[in-house]
Amino acid sequence: QVQLIESGGGLVQPGGSLRLSCAASGRGFSSYAMGWFRQAPGKSRERVAGVSWTGGITWYPDSVKGRFTISRDNDKAMLYLQMDKLKPEDTAVYYCSALEAGSSLAYAPPLGSWGPGTQVTVSA
Repeated sequence: QVQLIESGGGLVQPGGSLRLSCAASGRGFSSYAMGWFRQAPGKSRERVAGVSWTGGITWYPDSVKGRFTISRDNDKAMLYLQMDKLKPEDTAVYYCSALEAGSSLAYAPPLGSWGPGTQVTVSA
C-alpha cells in the first residue's frame, strides 16, 4: 500500500506558476500509474493529469493541456505537477493518487484513500 502526501500549494496570481509535489511512502510506487486530481468548492473531483509507471506516457484533459506537466522520479518516490499560466478556475484542492492497472490514464480508477491534498488558490 502506498501512502501519499501532497505539498506545494499556495496563493498565486493569474498567469503564475506552481509546482506541486507528492511524496510516496510504502512499497510499490514505481509500479503504479499515478494521477493528479482536483476538487473545487461545490464541484466533484476531477482528474487533471496521469502518468504511466515509467513516466513515458502522460495524459491531460483539454482544460489543462499545454499548461500542466506531470512527471515522476521513481528513485525518489516522488510525483510532480508543474502548473503554468494558472487561471482562477484552477483554484481547488489538489490530490495525487495511484491508479488501477488495466485502464487508460484518462479513466483508471484511483486506488486507496485520499491524502490531505494541497490548496491552490489563483487570485489577483
